[in-house]
Amino acid sequence: MSESNVGGAAAKTVGERFRELYGAAPHGVWAAPGRVNLIGEHTDYNDGFVMPFALPHTAVAAVSRRDDGVLRLHSADVDAPVVELTADSLTPGTDKHWTAYPAGVVWALREAGHPVTGADIHLASTVPAGAGLSSSAALEVVVALALNDLYELGLRGWQLARLCQRAENVYVGAPVGIMDQTASACCESGHALFLDTRDLSQRQIPFDLAAEGMRLLVVDTQVEHSHSEGEYGKRRVGCEKGAALLGVDALRDVAHADLDEALARLGDEEEARRLVRHVVTENERVERVIALLESGDTRAIGPVLTAGHASLRDDFRVSCPELDLVVDTALASGALGARMTGGGFGGSAIVLTETTEAAAVTEAIRKTFTTAGFRTPRIFEAVPSAGARRLH
Repeated sequence: MSESNVGGAAAKTVGERFRELYGAAPHGVWAAPGRVNLIGEHTDYNDGFVMPFALPHTAVAAVSRRDDGVLRLHSADVDAPVVELTADSLTPGTDKHWTAYPAGVVWALREAGHPVTGADIHLASTVPAGAGLSSSAALEVVVALALNDLYELGLRGWQLARLCQRAENVYVGAPVGIMDQTASACCESGHALFLDTRDLSQRQIPFDLAAEGMRLLVVDTQVEHSHSEGEYGKRRVGCEKGAALLGVDALRDVAHADLDEALARLGDEEEARRLVRHVVTENERVERVIALLESGDTRAIGPVLTAGHASLRDDFRVSCPELDLVVDTALASGALGARMTGGGFGGSAIVLTETTEAAAVTEAIRKTFTTAGFRTPRIFEAVPSAGARRLH
């Protein structure tokens, strides 16, 4: 089924459920995707480079505008009735449930001076939660896009992304960078998005693996992670400490050619040395992948992906046994490259493989997980898809 047909079916289903819940048809239906990050991990909150692309998996929202200050929220993915809030009462840190994500967007828009006076919202998502594929960013962006349209705010994709990041940082309390929201808002079908997180400049890089006889598999280990818990925040604080010790605004400012000198200056600050080394080398890996893709040498990105995993595992220390098993098994089965993707501590890995080898690699990963006593992983092909858009 084509992407447009999937969108049409989702719009109809979500729209019908909205009518059942709220007694009238929605003013519109919107979709925003999850994402896979090809390369550039834990660089976004260091003003660095990232390269995500959008998945066909989306959060879909049927939304109507309200002018009485009432915000009503419902999700097809949560066994709970409609939650009713008031726009004036939204306060950061007070909501520890799924509703914090859409409510946080309303709060962020209003705090920025945009006259959002309430909404009825029904959501449904096919983005796997807890898999490192940005299910929360998809929820935020789809609500932001809907309200942007309904209230005629005139905000562009990157502006919506920034507001959604603020919602997650301040309202939800998760110290995420800007990548996930920007990917959901701005990616294009058939492309990966090169994003400079310092100035938010973007470049769409053609990325059509199928045409070259390759596939990129996503392996969801079924090990859930939580960004708002401590380890992610500790890495961010550690990176900020490393930048302060080196006298730079952000680790982005440490050139790859100057890495050895920077590490020497850090002396016996072992944790800072590890974090700095990962961020600086990861920025260089993003630039290398872009150069390889633009030169047509796509298969050569495989070893770069694998090097990124080693850095995340050994220097940043955000991998886990399940992610390492995916990478090791994929490589032993003939994959071109593999690495964990997303924040880590669980979630997903990506595997670059020849189309002819994809089935064998998939089967090998499933078998090794069974042998290890791990949960059966969810494995699917990642196809670069469209960013946030109105469906109806």
